[in-house]
Amino acid sequence: MSTYTDYLENKILDHITGKASYTMPTVYVALFTANPTDAGGGTEANYTSYARVTTSAATWASAASGATSNAAAITFPACTGGSNTITGFGAYDNSSGGNLLWYGTCSLSVSTGITPEFAIGELDITQT
Repeated sequence: MSTYTDYLENKILDHITGKASYTMPTVYVALFTANPTDAGGGTEANYTSYARVTTSAATWASAASGATSNAAAITFPACTGGSNTITGFGAYDNSSGGNLLWYGTCSLSVSTGITPEFAIGELDITQT
C-alpha cells in the first residue's frame, strides 16, 4: 500500500477543481533506507550501481476500486558493491531530484550480487 505526498495531492486537487492543469509525468521508482513522509524527505538507497527505475503506462495495471499495482516487474540495477537495508519505495517525477509523488513500505536487504525487484503486483497504489 502507498500514500500520496502532499505535493501530489495538491496537484490533483488543483487539477480537478480547474485551478491548474496537471499532466502526470514519467514516473521513476526509487528505493529508501529511511522512509519519507507526506512532506517528502527520506533517505534514498545508495548501493553501488543503484539508480531509479523509469516506468511507463504499460508498467501499471488499470485502476479498479481506487487501487492499482505494477503490471510488469520493476527491476533495479544489480548491487555491485556496498549494501543497503531497504525499508520503503517511492515514485518521483524525475530520474534524480524531483518531486516525490507517492511512497510505501517494503523490506529487502541488498548486497553485492543482489538485483532488487518488485514482481508483478507487488507495488500497490491505493487511494483512501
